Amino acid sequence: MGINADFDDQYSHHHYQRVEIPPPKPFLKTLKSNVKETLFPDDPFRKFKNQPLSKKISLGFKYFVPILDWAPRYTLQLFKADIIAGITIASLAVPQGISYAGLASLPPVIGLYSSFVPPLIYAMLGSSKHLAIGNVAVPSLLISAMLGKVVNPHENPKLYLQLVFTATFFAGVFQASLGLLRLGFIVDFLSHATILGFMSGAATVVCLQQLKGILGLLHFTHQTDIVSVMTSIFTQIHQWRWESGVLGCCFLFFLLLTRYFSKMKPKFFWISAMAPLTSVILGSVLVYFTHAEKNGVQVIGHLKKGINPPSYSELAFSSQYLAIAIKTGVVTSIIALAEGIAVGRSFAIIENYDIDGNKEMIAFGLMNIVGSCTSCYLTTGPFSRTAVNYNAGCKTTVSNIVMSIAVMITLLLLTPLFHYTPLVVLSSIIISAMLGIIDYNSAIQLWKVDKYDFFVCISSYIGVVFGSVEVGLIVAVAMSLLRILLFVARPKTFVLGKIPNSMTYRNIEQYSTASSVPGVLIIHIDSPIYFANASYLRERISRWIDEEEEKQRTSTEIELQYVILDMSAVGNIDTSGISMLEEVKRNADRRCLKVLLANPGGEVMKKLDKSNYIDKIGKEWIYLTIGEAVNACNYILHNCKFQSKRIDSSVTPDDSV
Repeated sequence: MGINADFDDQYSHHHYQRVEIPPPKPFLKTLKSNVKETLFPDDPFRKFKNQPLSKKISLGFKYFVPILDWAPRYTLQLFKADIIAGITIASLAVPQGISYAGLASLPPVIGLYSSFVPPLIYAMLGSSKHLAIGNVAVPSLLISAMLGKVVNPHENPKLYLQLVFTATFFAGVFQASLGLLRLGFIVDFLSHATILGFMSGAATVVCLQQLKGILGLLHFTHQTDIVSVMTSIFTQIHQWRWESGVLGCCFLFFLLLTRYFSKMKPKFFWISAMAPLTSVILGSVLVYFTHAEKNGVQVIGHLKKGINPPSYSELAFSSQYLAIAIKTGVVTSIIALAEGIAVGRSFAIIENYDIDGNKEMIAFGLMNIVGSCTSCYLTTGPFSRTAVNYNAGCKTTVSNIVMSIAVMITLLLLTPLFHYTPLVVLSSIIISAMLGIIDYNSAIQLWKVDKYDFFVCISSYIGVVFGSVEVGLIVAVAMSLLRILLFVARPKTFVLGKIPNSMTYRNIEQYSTASSVPGVLIIHIDSPIYFANASYLRERISRWIDEEEEKQRTSTEIELQYVILDMSAVGNIDTSGISMLEEVKRNADRRCLKVLLANPGGEVMKKLDKSNYIDKIGKEWIYLTIGEAVNACNYILHNCKFQSKRIDSSVTPDDSV
């Protein structure tokens, strides 16, 4: 079956261009290069090269405090656009801040505090022009769900508030640490499908939780799963307040109607943006004149006037619940980072500018650290507020400063006006916002494009809705890691065939015109070769060979003589991978087959050379392209036939006898 080794050496095609082994590099230099590419792919220090010390200091300040870079170029025209955008998002920030604070089981005024200080910090440190800072629903729900298990916010509000501030502090420390250590790529492990399922599930849970406010219930479960929520609702049917329900449905209909109108007529985006504040004003006026608070409609009540009081003395570092506060801070910070950076990048792509993910992490971290010391809880860049900011014509982060000033004025002068604001209106605002997060169209698209992604999305959603927010988050992360492991452990391999009238080789299953080369099996390996997939690849290559030999036994084609491994997609290989290639070669030798390599990369060649694998296989059997490898095989097969014919023609009948 095989071709004699001497014959192979005689026709080994030394005129082909050989794959070169990269020149050796010192280990420390290679390590430095890899670390730089992993942690500093944007090369942030390139501007500092060949600069005097004073210039380096100036550039350093501008790098870490971006406002110093663009503020000297700021114009009155930009300010006109930013002030309009800032006032517009302030009208959304006030009712949302109050609503989301209630979702986190916090006093409403904490939500206003959180829309004052953190946006000022981000305006100085953030790299996104359009991101609007504020508290958001899902982290608010997470805080309530995780901390509420150990401390009841109604029975011990002071300790609960201390734990919230402590969790916010550690969230900021974790976020800033990721940015300073250039570990922003960790957030990328949460796939789009995972985030979609988790956010949609959390939005569903938030909507269910707001049925308490819509129905005017005084007592409600602290669990977030759908079974507990529905049980709590239907076991208190006799306590439902029809006044609250009618009012809530009316305002919810109004909010959804304004959103639909603004979606149909994008020029009137401000109608949807102003709708929450309009609802708060109308609801307050209605309650004030009808005295609905005496008929089952719950109101906010007294709101403390004044700007943020300091809270650094409230950080519970010595509390017995410090561990759960740290855990809550880390979990919520990851969700906040994923949402904030994703939103910032989305609008940066629209406007064709870049944002620095690590700078964003530092900005988020510092604003939450400062926020925890000034009576604020976790903040990030919510999509709804950022979309309003963008549509309002925002040009720079000055819009966040304008919003902060508007919130400050509200805190100093206008908080008494919120006394009669009905809680049912806040519930309607939250439900309206959450319905926009449940993106069923994207889920349908996932089903059409990638069934596994859809399965990941649905698993995450079910984990949140039927388990808890924590369970959903664990499921989401686990499914993302499982998919990565599956890709690594079970890489794609397929047989290549030649496209007619070309030197192109493609997957036989994908291209119907591609045909196999007689006597040659070409296998494409579509992944780096590591310990996790080495055993699978060895078995899969062996099965490909078995299948090819079985197919050729039942046909009149030339018996299999050569196996070409296309290494063009193998970016790296470890010692387990090299051992796998050695086993493939030994297996091929037993079958009297010859193994050839096509287009191995530089890193792969370097390791194959150091392991002496190249000497074992022979340099003459490593080619730049599949075409050259196939030509070499065909040349030898052709000459083998020619030599056999010459031998047969020189044998006389007498000799044969």
